[in-house]
Amino acid sequence: MTFAELSVYFQKLETTASRITMTEILAELFKKVSSDDAGFISYLLQGRVAPVFAPIEFGIADKLMIRAIALAVNKADEEVTTLFKKLGDLGNAAEDLKKRVPGETLAIKKVFTLLSEIATAQGAGSQEKKLQLLAQLIKQVDPLSARYIVRIPLNKLRLGFSDMTILDSLSWMLTGDKSQRKAIETAYNVRPDLGFIAGTLKEKGIAGLKHTKPEPGTPILMARANRLSSATEILAKIGRCAIEFKYDGLRLQVHKKDHKVHMFSRNLEDVTPMFPDIAGAVLKQIQARQVIFEGEVVAYNPQTGVHVPFQETMQRKRKYDIAAKVLEIPVKLYSFELLFLDHKNYLYEPYIERKKALKKLIKPGNTIVYAQEEITEDEKAVDRMFDESVELHFEGIMAKKLAGVYEAGVRGWNWIKYKKAMNKNLSDTIDVLVMGYTLGEGKRTSFGVGQFLAGIYDPKQEIFLSVTKVGTGLTDEQFREFITRTKKLHVSAQPKEYVIDKLLEPDIWLRPQLVVELGCDEITRSPVHTAGRIMGPSKSGSAQEVKTPGFALRFPRLERFRDDKTPRDVTTIKEIEGMFEQQGKKR
Repeated sequence: MTFAELSVYFQKLETTASRITMTEILAELFKKVSSDDAGFISYLLQGRVAPVFAPIEFGIADKLMIRAIALAVNKADEEVTTLFKKLGDLGNAAEDLKKRVPGETLAIKKVFTLLSEIATAQGAGSQEKKLQLLAQLIKQVDPLSARYIVRIPLNKLRLGFSDMTILDSLSWMLTGDKSQRKAIETAYNVRPDLGFIAGTLKEKGIAGLKHTKPEPGTPILMARANRLSSATEILAKIGRCAIEFKYDGLRLQVHKKDHKVHMFSRNLEDVTPMFPDIAGAVLKQIQARQVIFEGEVVAYNPQTGVHVPFQETMQRKRKYDIAAKVLEIPVKLYSFELLFLDHKNYLYEPYIERKKALKKLIKPGNTIVYAQEEITEDEKAVDRMFDESVELHFEGIMAKKLAGVYEAGVRGWNWIKYKKAMNKNLSDTIDVLVMGYTLGEGKRTSFGVGQFLAGIYDPKQEIFLSVTKVGTGLTDEQFREFITRTKKLHVSAQPKEYVIDKLLEPDIWLRPQLVVELGCDEITRSPVHTAGRIMGPSKSGSAQEVKTPGFALRFPRLERFRDDKTPRDVTTIKEIEGMFEQQGKKR
């Protein structure tokens, strides 16, 4: 397939908001291409040239792209800039200028290879190399292809769907429905590489994914816990179980293959550069050729040995002076899960067997330690461990089913979290996606933000639904950090994935990326928020009426920014419903 043909599909996807229609378009596309092209297309649909966990970014700013377009069409930079300001999109500007310049037909592989070369160019002269390659590529292609070739390196492709829609489409490609989605997603949770999944399906069919195994260097989507709010409920649900502290740190998945070590956060980001001390400890303390295990990184005060909050652990996330931060903010890795060891897949082994093998794996040392654990069926013992955890400034406890397998990418009942109460009604915090914000007034004018709109996730429909607006309870420093974090997330129109009431439309829309953790006094009902809202039929041609009000957060407050979570990791509509019911029981 040529890139020109692929661009027609991009255009179809861009102009539809229907999830089913998108799925059908993608299925038709995948059905037409070879296994190699299926892999390339899977990455390009994400606006990338590598899996999401590969630390490969284009690093292209608008200014460089303007120069590349001008060079490609033999125009002055100023002329391109003027057209960009008029159209509001550099891709559209390139397409318009290319209408007067003929282009060639390039194969997808050729375009993908050139884009990869642009993304991986490094060192002295790399910006000039990127400029020349971009100009060459834009010059060669047709106008519609130019639109998307410009958007991809700028990270502005934004077709309005997630990996899950692509998985749906791959099932649709095979059977004309979603019947194979579960089997495909199970493989994806173990190997979240869309290129691998699509290429394997094209070459070997669904049977090729049946025995997908972990691969050191490719992160496994982390298992997630359901939540309960008492020892009684936990033991009634899973019986005798293992109780661990729920550490207030950064969840880490460690991969070792021979002498190479990689570490990934729960959002699949390669965070290896943050923790050179842990990488060194892995080589010393873990005596295995290939291994994948998980734990929680927690920073501590070197003078007192007392653990410090999550925010201080995240100060390690920087590009420079890492060595100084290692000394200033030492960390421990509390290990609690073994997923793979020397060609043996432990995902489907019961918890008790995984833990037995993990204990043998970790050699004594100061950096990697075995997580606190107690196996019990006694409510008093569960409550005692909960109290101990809170006294140590951790978040609470995790209860794990002794016979439970590791459910990659799934929020199941093999793991249950029980967190310290924020207040008497609502236990646990809520993770939300920041959807947009209003401009500030009065004192807020200096920050440029008044309130931000936040939403939760409906995984069935792959949409985000509004649940609160947050404007009070933020410090000046938090407001400034908010503006810094959102500068590159502005989009000109409401993203397709957002479902909100007209009354809540923000001044500035943000693409789905920034996740924050909120505390609040309670979950209430609101007719304007769309999370859980049910609309009734309209009466005599008028607008639909609210049949069941949506959920809202009373007195929400920003707890922290969650760099370790993706939009898909935020609290779901089902979780909010459960928390609302639990809140009622407490009353």
